[in-house]
Amino acid sequence: MTEHLYILGHPITHSKSPVMYNAVYERAGLPWHYGTADLATRAEAEAFLAARDFLSINITTPYKPEAFAAADVRAASASLAHGANVLVNKGGALIAYNTDGQGCVAYLEGAGVSFAGKSVVVCGTGPTALSILHAVAQAGPADVLLLGRDKERAHRVMRTYADELGAMIGRTVDMPAFKEGHLSFAEVYKRVDFRFGSYDTSRQAIAGADIIIDATPLGMNEGDGAPFDVALLRADQTVFDVVYGHGETALAAAARATGCTFFDGAGMLVGQAVVTVGILRDITETAALDIPEDELFAIMADAAGFDL
Repeated sequence: MTEHLYILGHPITHSKSPVMYNAVYERAGLPWHYGTADLATRAEAEAFLAARDFLSINITTPYKPEAFAAADVRAASASLAHGANVLVNKGGALIAYNTDGQGCVAYLEGAGVSFAGKSVVVCGTGPTALSILHAVAQAGPADVLLLGRDKERAHRVMRTYADELGAMIGRTVDMPAFKEGHLSFAEVYKRVDFRFGSYDTSRQAIAGADIIIDATPLGMNEGDGAPFDVALLRADQTVFDVVYGHGETALAAAARATGCTFFDGAGMLVGQAVVTVGILRDITETAALDIPEDELFAIMADAAGFDL
């Protein structure tokens, strides 16, 4: 029986997800087909979600909040991010996850980036930024600074994240880290120094950070600038931009010109896809998807034409 899976968002003509996932399903010998749901309006997206005519979907900008709202069950990763980038249909019930952060951190660590004891800046206040914020925190940094255009909004978003993380810890047994050497939820809450600010008020923190992650959509449209003053960059910083496939972003150009170690969002895309395949394997109990993570990463990166 053919199962249908999709990527939902707008615009998604640049997306490599279909070729990546279809390569995995072909490798596993599964009669699954992954297509696109490029829907221009929120109403269309909500109708698509309500129909539930899919085994699973990945969700990208701008419909992660709508996917979160449509879910019947939400994993901690989605709840803390207030947005879902994965929905799995299990017997008619939609289970929500957010794999952006785990995929981002896994890719960067695989590329040799260490977060332990570091000072990290995360730009953005949406679901992608929050997912990355939490995954970064689990990787053991000294501090994480969440930045947005508006300081008060960044404060509200950070306060909500911290309160919800604390509530999760208070009502359940401690949730262990995904990876050896990372922190559990309770350890994140106790050990990591969470801060907030705006791009204008946190210039010194940006300049002093070890790792800067831009989790905003800036760069997807022609003429987009960087989220902050790129003159603050230093050559010994690591800079990551979630955007890929739209040409060189303003942040990418500045980071490379400064001599920073720079990564774009292609590796994160593959990294979160590896996590998604693992979720599908576990939820659907499909043994054919029991493929080692490094092999999955290679299959999908090759299908997408990424040199990672």
